[in-house]
Amino acid sequence: MRTKWLTVLSIISIVALLAGCGGKSSSESKSSVLDGGAGANATELEYWTFVELHGQHFQKMLEKWNAAHPDRQIKLKVTVMPYDDMHNKLAIAVQTGKGAPDIADIEVGKFPDFLKGTPQLVPLDDVIAPYKDKVVQSRLDIYSKDGHVYGAPTHVGAALAFYNTEILEQAGVDYKTIDTWDDYKKAGEQVYEKTGKYMGTADTSALWQASMMLAEQGKDFTDDAGNPVVNSPELIKGLTILQDLEKDHVLATIAGGQPDTEEAYGEFNKGNYASMMMPFWIMSRFVNYMPDLQGKIAIAPIPVIEKGQPRSYGGGGTGTVVTKTAKDVELAKEFVAYAKLSQEAEIEIWNTLGFDPVNTEVWTMKEVTHNPDNKYVQYFQNNPFDVLNEIKDGIQRIKSTPASPTINNVLGTTTLNEIFEDGRDVTEALNDAQKQIEEQLQ
Repeated sequence: MRTKWLTVLSIISIVALLAGCGGKSSSESKSSVLDGGAGANATELEYWTFVELHGQHFQKMLEKWNAAHPDRQIKLKVTVMPYDDMHNKLAIAVQTGKGAPDIADIEVGKFPDFLKGTPQLVPLDDVIAPYKDKVVQSRLDIYSKDGHVYGAPTHVGAALAFYNTEILEQAGVDYKTIDTWDDYKKAGEQVYEKTGKYMGTADTSALWQASMMLAEQGKDFTDDAGNPVVNSPELIKGLTILQDLEKDHVLATIAGGQPDTEEAYGEFNKGNYASMMMPFWIMSRFVNYMPDLQGKIAIAPIPVIEKGQPRSYGGGGTGTVVTKTAKDVELAKEFVAYAKLSQEAEIEIWNTLGFDPVNTEVWTMKEVTHNPDNKYVQYFQNNPFDVLNEIKDGIQRIKSTPASPTINNVLGTTTLNEIFEDGRDVTEALNDAQKQIEEQLQ
């Protein structure tokens, strides 16, 4: 019992980064019951999430499920909570066996904590099996342990570049000519000189940029055994490039510490930054929280250090799980697989959430991806799936391991601030981070 509670306390003590998937995390708890057209004999399942938009997706899939399964209808009690509150409450509930929902979302950075020891989650292998050949395997791997899949993925999260062409045109810059970070630097210097605005952000509270720089070089925050290696030559090189861009007024820190915050949405919406490098799911933020940029944003592959390097990685993610205390485990499992991985679900994940589906067959369904009535197609200058299909063979994986929450905490609360706010030497900062991480993991 003592071991269980130490696990719970270790989860609660982690300082979380903002959720990397699917709409803003709620700032307060909200509950509602969705009937999805169900009859009086429907089974009510409880679902916890930290993303309001995920509830909207489940509502659509609930209606489809109930229409197709008249003898196994479901009502869904959806509770949206703040990111930290939900994960902390869920951790205690699954470890004590009391108060857990039937179904829950767990953000990828938190997922390893829920797989420690004997997972209190139900393996989803049998219900995922019908979809497995069509799903990007790496997105199943990040929610797996000992050959069992415990979470149904939401998206690929391929990193892309998003350029404000209105600012670039004022500076005489064509985003299509940007292939390398040297190209980006030249463009950014021109933007700053002509407009006084910054080309992009120097992120201090999230690891999107650090992940991007590692992925380009085929490296990770951990080695093959899952041990932290944050002072690697590759991360030193990547963060030094970004720090030099900041010194040259190409990048600048931003309110909120990274693009995926409410404060940052306002800065981008005002046109104070000309680009961001973020996973595909950031498109939902543009559409929902940056209305003034409609028609101004073009999508492209991210710059690389050297031509020929991979131009994307899968960033962020949410695994939907079934807890061992679910009132009807089999029904919950089948509904989760249907709501997340069926072709109907994958199309709705794009239509409702603006995510890149884990079923790559959908990427080539032009009637879906190029639908002129789709709000994401309407918002951006070019079609995101055209870019996605261009880079699909080079989307790298950044692993989620038991060390990941500690790595995220140290880098995202201390190290990146030292580098980009205080101007500390990158090698020194990362060497200190390596020591801190190793000590905290002992």
